[in-house]
Amino acid sequence: MYELIQAGGPVMYAMALISLLAALIFLNKLLQLHRAQIQAADFLQGLYNVLRRGNAAEAVAICEDTPGPVAHLVRAAILKVEEPPEEIAKAIQQAGLAEIPRMEHRLNLLATLGKIAPMLGLLGTVLSLMDSMRILHNNAPLTNADDLAGGMWTALLTTAAGLTVAIPIYAGYNLLVSRIESLVLDMEFAGSDILAFLLKNRKLYTEE
Repeated sequence: MYELIQAGGPVMYAMALISLLAALIFLNKLLQLHRAQIQAADFLQGLYNVLRRGNAAEAVAICEDTPGPVAHLVRAAILKVEEPPEEIAKAIQQAGLAEIPRMEHRLNLLATLGKIAPMLGLLGTVLSLMDSMRILHNNAPLTNADDLAGGMWTALLTTAAGLTVAIPIYAGYNLLVSRIESLVLDMEFAGSDILAFLLKNRKLYTEE
């Protein structure tokens, strides 16, 4: 592997750095999203059992001990349980808007790395071909095939490296996007469900 990097020149070192950075971002985000994913329906049913006893404080504590955007969104709703319905809905919306950027943090950087890698490989190809043309020009008319073989090998190597790095990055990016979309759907379900529950059971927390 090290010999291939050396053969590809400086572009290959940049490619190795991109692949390492992308791997770190992907693994970090994957672990973060895995921890954030909970069974929303089961979580809500457990909370409802607590809320039916009129114990909103305990429900808030459970939300605080539970990781992930669903728990944070539900917590925001419960904290506004004594407020008018529109205030509860507003708290849910604001909590959702705050959670999405956290989930998407560094995702744009991963996508950017995936776009840079093939372009960097193309740059390495162009530079190698330019070097081959320089050798061809300097040695003309007695050009040896070996003079061009090295440059062509480097050109093909950098192109292949760019695609090899970019393809897994794109796959990882799409995987993370799908996980985030799943969490967003859970948030939408939890938000509408907790709002309906609180409105239906307002008598437990407010004086009529």
